Amino acid sequence: MSACKRLLYVVKHRSLWAQVRRNVTTWSPVGAAFNAKPHRRLDLFEKNVGLFGVPELSCPAGFQAAAKTALKNTQRLVEKACSSPPGAETVECFDQLSDGLCKVADLADFIKVAHPDPAFREAAEKTCVDIGTVVEKLNTNVELCKSLKNLLDNPNIVAQLDPDTRRVAELFMFDFEISGIHLDDKLRKEAVGLHVKLLDLNNEFLVGSHMPNRIARSAIPEHLHLHFASEGSFIQVGGLHADSPDDLVREIAYRIYLYPNADLMNCLEELLKCRHKLAKLVGYESYGHRALKGTMELMPWDHPFLSGVLRAERYNIEPSLYSPYFSLGACMEGLNNLFSQLYGVSLMSEHPSAGEVWSEDVRKLAVVHETEGLLGYIYCDFFHRSDKPHQDCHFTIRGGRWCQETSQYQLPVVVLMLSLPHPSKSAPTLLTPGMMENLFHEMGHAMHSMLGRTRYQHVTGTRCSTDFAEVPSILMEYFATDYRVISQFARHYETGQPLPESMVARLCESKKVCGAADTQLQIFYAVLDQIYHSKPHNRSTTDILKDMQQKFYGLPYTPNTAWQLRFSHLIGYGAKYYSYLMSRAVASMVWKQCFVQDPLNRDMGERYRREMLAHGGAKEPMLMVEGMLQRRPTIEDFVDALVSELNPNFETFIMDSES
Repeated sequence: MSACKRLLYVVKHRSLWAQVRRNVTTWSPVGAAFNAKPHRRLDLFEKNVGLFGVPELSCPAGFQAAAKTALKNTQRLVEKACSSPPGAETVECFDQLSDGLCKVADLADFIKVAHPDPAFREAAEKTCVDIGTVVEKLNTNVELCKSLKNLLDNPNIVAQLDPDTRRVAELFMFDFEISGIHLDDKLRKEAVGLHVKLLDLNNEFLVGSHMPNRIARSAIPEHLHLHFASEGSFIQVGGLHADSPDDLVREIAYRIYLYPNADLMNCLEELLKCRHKLAKLVGYESYGHRALKGTMELMPWDHPFLSGVLRAERYNIEPSLYSPYFSLGACMEGLNNLFSQLYGVSLMSEHPSAGEVWSEDVRKLAVVHETEGLLGYIYCDFFHRSDKPHQDCHFTIRGGRWCQETSQYQLPVVVLMLSLPHPSKSAPTLLTPGMMENLFHEMGHAMHSMLGRTRYQHVTGTRCSTDFAEVPSILMEYFATDYRVISQFARHYETGQPLPESMVARLCESKKVCGAADTQLQIFYAVLDQIYHSKPHNRSTTDILKDMQQKFYGLPYTPNTAWQLRFSHLIGYGAKYYSYLMSRAVASMVWKQCFVQDPLNRDMGERYRREMLAHGGAKEPMLMVEGMLQRRPTIEDFVDALVSELNPNFETFIMDSES
């Protein structure tokens, strides 16, 4: 980025960070932007540009118009793909087809859960179903499949394809195969019907899993009402309140939030039956077998052994002692500094145009490289809203790709959604250590999208093998628990004083121990997910949960709770939740071999981008890992990496931090 352009960015944002209450601390522009209260710009003549700058989406009816345009282009591209001679152009058509549908579907998928206006949510939800139905029909379109098969069955043509094009062609063919393209007409229609039914069930479960439960105000001690949202004569509980220092608040939240919902329970059981029926129909032993085809090799870890070696106790870290040093602005400043040192990338705050965002407190970041210029945009929907899911997550709104038609790169657009407390009159938003780590985790997903530079959007950023998608986000957790990184940004929001070294060391140590406990918890989640998606068990999902919790987690089951109804990852990660364990093993190896000696090493940052982040899903995951580690890891390496996570060596860690 030229000095002139950088100066324009600074001038543009100076008015924003000049508003921040200054005591001793002076924040960078991005830190100031997130520690300032959002202010509404009133301009009656400013044109509504539509959500994310899409003109049609200035009103709910625009979703129908956007879908209509996408479906019209879809028909044109299907005809082109079926009539063109087999070659790279065929794959280009497939990717353009996918891109056109994803631009509408991915945006709608986010808006249906995040927009505060019910009319927008309903319009987006209908669009998701409409586009999803078309996608499922395309996945069983015989003529479309034949055009791709003619390409892949011709060795001379395949030999002329570059590696990315060949891989994308194979991935599209894989989608045809697992959708039942090989079935006769009658069974193919049945498969499409099951897919469409699953779209409805998936949506019903996702929405229900994020809905709060409520209880009469009189059932809760009056002095605790202030901890929960009110709805007339009821109290709403929308989460576990895990960060609350009050034992009774945590207990009440746990019992009420996880109280079984009969309709949602039926939805989950019907969803699992439908998935199993679909898998059997298209030729798999179970949905788990279908889901795992095409992923990295599932390692034969001995879960009871891994569970048994964990003996660490959680350290008692009082969040309120740390929060003043972890203002949202400080954490964003820390991320900006980290990305600048590793990749030469800056996060720059921009004012969104009228109608571009769905809530006034959403911040927009431009991601700018020092020589490559603008890489993409991140919309930060960070603050709590009553109608917003409490789960921290990352949404791809638009994938990056090289556009042959314009000879330009289509810049990626993503949303990071958290549920942080709003700033108060006297202080900016202050994060607990856990919130800070979650922020780093989700930003890892965002940078995966931003730093990817793929030819095809079908494999851009996080559109990669499920068991590789969490590697960049989990690796960011290691940076968030490193004393050298924390020391760069953790400073008191009023005094500017850095977090004392003794507190940094204790925090990092506790996070390593808690990480071991989290790994054990993920083993339990992964096993439960696999059991749910294996053969039918003729038992309730709650009975299965009880058995697996006792066997793999150790904590007793609490009567009249149904945690599985809040396990929303059953939708996006169905039969693949083990991916977190696989990704944690990879991230552990990358951290220890490449970053533990110097987490701010630019050469390693560039290698990490070049070998892993840049490719998205365009390269085999194991080849990316091999390129980063400069060796091919063995099964034993994966197992050893996970076992080491369960048995961290803190004596060495403390010696390193003191030196």
